[in-house]
Amino acid sequence: MPFLPTAVPVQVPFSPGLPPPLHSLTISTTANGFSAPARGWNSFGLQANPALNPEFVFNQTGIIQQCDHLASTLGGYGFTYCSLDSGWSHPYHGDKHGRIVPDSKLFNMTELADHLHAQGLHLGIYVVPGGFRADRHKTILDTDIRIGDVCSGDNGLARCNWNFTMDGVQQWHNSVVNQFAEWGVDFIKLDFITPGSPDNGVHLPLNTSDDVIAYHKAINNASRPMRLDISWKLARDEKHFHIWSKNADSFRTDQDINERGSNSTLAAWATVQRAIDNYRQYIVIHTGKDETLALFPDMDNLYVGNSFGEDRDGLSKAQRFTIMNHWMGAASNLMLGNDLTNLDAIGIQILTNTFALSVAEFASTYPMRPRNPGTGFAYAKQLQTWVGGPDTTGKVMVLLANYGPDQGQGGFDTSMTGIQTVSASWSDLGIRNEAYRVQDVWKGEDVGIETQALEARLGEGESWLVMMTPVRSSSKWRAGGLDG
Repeated sequence: MPFLPTAVPVQVPFSPGLPPPLHSLTISTTANGFSAPARGWNSFGLQANPALNPEFVFNQTGIIQQCDHLASTLGGYGFTYCSLDSGWSHPYHGDKHGRIVPDSKLFNMTELADHLHAQGLHLGIYVVPGGFRADRHKTILDTDIRIGDVCSGDNGLARCNWNFTMDGVQQWHNSVVNQFAEWGVDFIKLDFITPGSPDNGVHLPLNTSDDVIAYHKAINNASRPMRLDISWKLARDEKHFHIWSKNADSFRTDQDINERGSNSTLAAWATVQRAIDNYRQYIVIHTGKDETLALFPDMDNLYVGNSFGEDRDGLSKAQRFTIMNHWMGAASNLMLGNDLTNLDAIGIQILTNTFALSVAEFASTYPMRPRNPGTGFAYAKQLQTWVGGPDTTGKVMVLLANYGPDQGQGGFDTSMTGIQTVSASWSDLGIRNEAYRVQDVWKGEDVGIETQALEARLGEGESWLVMMTPVRSSSKWRAGGLDG
């Protein structure tokens, strides 16, 4: 029998309250023209934890091996982006015009892109802000401007910092991205963006948001569409969120999930708790009024494949379902970090459940928001409920979760161990007081018709994801909200 989450729904009496209203929240097309978050694989988890998989080599052969498995196992389920993280390019210099180029001992980008495209996949690459300090004497393509005349200082990444008030800077970005397009690149991960990214021992400028704008402009001028993903844990204030929304397609809401450099585990539940709470902190900023966003969150790589065994992957079966529930419900990028050549049966089950992936598509328009059980507020809670929607027909996505006692991340009640009851009334969720047909997402089964509330008994790290459809489907709903 396949493993499935063991949530047990029970009836709960309705208890009236005065929760905050549930405003309309939707996500529309992004700055570079995408209407859904990316699905695929990123190499960083394997690169950062070599002791767990010493057989993986970060070169063309190793990447093709991973991505061939992506195509054959998950490509038919929308997982099509094969993204190289740091290390694919020369770290200290570019070509004769200072453009970013691959380390030819490791990669031939045109051949790699052609191989991936032939299988219906897309190529992703990694870059950081600035021009190479070693290239300051070189002339930017199709100009007579030297890089050193418009780029100075040292950001700690072997790069200088661009002076965006000067001619030549956008031309350099255009030349770089045009060459990416010639290779066949489909996805750019732009890392170390500030405000937001921790300094991490380098010397980042206080604000590199102009680099995001420059890459976006360059993508608009390129010969093929590309996604722009920016990271890692970006500022969320109104000014900078507006910049991210106008130029990028997704932005990181947290730091890295993987246990980088660990000799024992790939990921840890405490870190996942942190990532979920960082998404909560981000999305509550956008719950006080009706709002349409144009940017997808990126909660970092998705570790649900269990390539090395539960002890070394660091996550239980229930926790893996809970991670997928939250990443899907948040409309996050679904970029795997596991060894794709060794996914276990449950990992494949999680990633190929067509009904669950259809719920991810629902959430890509109607992302979930936290609604505390009993109040409908949005605080960090060990026992939490979330709601996405309603859509124009009144359908809603609801997630109930027991994150388990605090592991140093969420400030949860350390006395609440074991199985707990998680409940949410329609009032808590902010939805209409009427009957809904409830469908368990992972089992694909109708639970029945509920008229007042949901409740489930959940162990630590467990969650329950359902879709709820109004029984009275002829009810009049306004788009994404309530009609009173």
